Amino acid sequence: MLHSIQEWTIQHAEQTEDVHWFMDLPELMAFISIVILRGVTRVPSLRDCWSANLGNPQIIGTMPRNRFQDIMQHLRFDDRSTRSDRAKTDKFAAISSVWGSFVTNCITCYNPGLHITVDEQLFPSKTWCCFLQYIASKPDKFGIKFWVACDLKSKYICNVLPYLGKDPNRPSGERLSENVVMRLMEPFLDKGRNVTTDNFFTSLSLAQKLLRRKTTILGTVNKIRREIPQSARYKDRNEFTTQVFSTSAATLTAYAAKRKKTVYILSSMHSVVQTDNTTKRKPNTVTLYNTTKCGVDVMDQMVREYTVRRGTRRWPVAVFYNMIDMAALNAHVLYQACTGTQERRVDFLVELARELANSHMAGKKARKEQLPQTQPSTPSPGKRATCQADYGRVVRKLL
Repeated sequence: MLHSIQEWTIQHAEQTEDVHWFMDLPELMAFISIVILRGVTRVPSLRDCWSANLGNPQIIGTMPRNRFQDIMQHLRFDDRSTRSDRAKTDKFAAISSVWGSFVTNCITCYNPGLHITVDEQLFPSKTWCCFLQYIASKPDKFGIKFWVACDLKSKYICNVLPYLGKDPNRPSGERLSENVVMRLMEPFLDKGRNVTTDNFFTSLSLAQKLLRRKTTILGTVNKIRREIPQSARYKDRNEFTTQVFSTSAATLTAYAAKRKKTVYILSSMHSVVQTDNTTKRKPNTVTLYNTTKCGVDVMDQMVREYTVRRGTRRWPVAVFYNMIDMAALNAHVLYQACTGTQERRVDFLVELARELANSHMAGKKARKEQLPQTQPSTPSPGKRATCQADYGRVVRKLL
């Protein structure tokens, strides 16, 4: 991935600015380390990251601001000369190759637990692209939408797909929600896992498809779905009452959380529904759903806490920011799982940035040591010496 980004960035710089422009791999890693540190160090603007008062010494010592802006200007993720042809069949062409490698790495590097949560993520961005979404219920309203499968326990991002609008490859008659869940869960099927979804995804046909692949589903069902029997649709229920409907593939629980509010839970992992002994008499399907539904939401909160997102006019850069956020979160999960230690994520991010910049810093140090030690020149006899200005004396005279 890094070699690809390096190649296409150099290509763009040579085509638009200078044929001798170059960026080696350690410098690209140092660039990414500054991007990560900007997410940890919150300052009003990019200029302040290098200022004497607000700047981060680690950022200042890694790379000059002008060089960082120069790399950002030329940052590219694909071959621009062939993009127009690829974009005819792939709306994500400007970054799809790098993005595909990132997703493959996420899938192969971690073995998720029993429960996986599937939900949507809206990455805030107002840069123009044909698949920009507006969702009124989200805090930022505008952004690029991703479908995410997340491990419940660790919040590791197992699989992620961008939403690019109508997909011509989707089989005719198949719901978008079913297609998304089956694609996200494909690497993790046939292992006896459970997937938790919200009412956008959950359906009886999806439960049957997953059950054939040894995977169960637990999720809320929209009351207007045809899976809801007519006898379960009436609203005036007694508070804290439960009604259960069963099929060969799944069990539907209708629970009245309030007098005129009924929650419908479809589960293919529960053959028997039991209520607890508390005042609310919650069914075990509702209790388990409340426990397993929060994987993607918590992950999104964690990512936003130290996000590297900044304003940009190029949507591939916005996607790149989201990729860095997700990669840093997954790296933290993998680090803790491999070492068995618990470390604050902010400390991990700072150390991650330092290690990414190590090769570049070592190269800078070596080049500095190779420079000849210049001594101040002494005037030869018979020649007039160059005037050395004493700025302190000049200022004192002026004052």
